[in-house]
Amino acid sequence: MLLTLAKRILLVITGPLIFLFLAFVPMICGKRVGFRGWFWRTVSRCCSWLLWFLDVQVEISDEAREALRTDTNSVIAVNHRSHLDGFSMLHVIPNEKWVTFGAKKELCEATLLKRGFDGAGLLKIDRSKGRDALTSLVDAVQEMPARRSPILFVEGTRATEPGLPPFKAGAVLIAQKTGRAVRPFVISHSDKLLPRGKFFPFKGTIHIDVLEQMCFSPEQNTDACVARLRTAMADAYDAQTGEITHRD
Repeated sequence: MLLTLAKRILLVITGPLIFLFLAFVPMICGKRVGFRGWFWRTVSRCCSWLLWFLDVQVEISDEAREALRTDTNSVIAVNHRSHLDGFSMLHVIPNEKWVTFGAKKELCEATLLKRGFDGAGLLKIDRSKGRDALTSLVDAVQEMPARRSPILFVEGTRATEPGLPPFKAGAVLIAQKTGRAVRPFVISHSDKLLPRGKFFPFKGTIHIDVLEQMCFSPEQNTDACVARLRTAMADAYDAQTGEITHRD
């Protein structure tokens, strides 16, 4: 109990400093060669510290770690259960694997964060522009090296019901248009540790499954591909949680 309290106090003191460092260092160093690789490795370490402060562990198999280490030419499709998801993902991604996130345009263009997010290479998602937004994402992904993958939350927002809700088609469409595979990434139990409205999480363990890459050709029906992806991810999620995802 005393150790937990000490960790929480230390987090309150150091957390804002870490956030400010990560938010503003891209403004200074964002254009240097090799910066993005260094930046995301640093973010990963900071996520590991944060989870330690919060007494949250992440369970992932050695096989899943190796799959991530050697993963290339993919779009990472992940479900979204709580605010712990991004931290737990970055905690387990090996240094050899480069990633970036897609974020809402409004967040990327916030006055204090815009330059930093540009330097970090975040993908801007403008949901108001529909097809034009997809085109800009496709162009950005095509310019990425094969070892870097965009991380996209396939549900579009945090799920609130048991099981996996319907998926958006964005990850599959980007994969079809860029020739990349989709790498399913399934997070379980994070919503039990940090339900909506709770500030500090409960102690516990988040489980992560990394599934085999799935290839979708441009000729395949996109809705059928999305359904196939959701079924694969739902099978893994339901097996971990005991929940039942409704299949349409």
